[in-house]
Amino acid sequence: MFLKSAVRKITIVILFTFLVSLFILTFSRYSFSHGGGLDAYGCHYNRKVGGYHCHRGQFAGQSFSSKEEMLQKLREQERTETPKPSEEPSKSTTSDN
Repeated sequence: MFLKSAVRKITIVILFTFLVSLFILTFSRYSFSHGGGLDAYGCHYNRKVGGYHCHRGQFAGQSFSSKEEMLQKLREQERTETPKPSEEPSKSTTSDN
């Protein structure tokens, strides 16, 4: 009888530990993320350590010393992009008679 109650208590402790661990692992990502509002570029200024970094958009995962630095890099990329060839104007189908 004593053995059954001891096994039951151990089972309950193990189950409880498992459920608590599962809960922590599932919801810990929400507690570590920050709610810093992102601007139109998907970036924001980091008040704690300084600098400007991006979570979304073409600069996702990149850090800059300031928003101005990011905008400068954006302008540089826009200048270096190869221009798309424009469509040739359609030839006139009229003929001189």
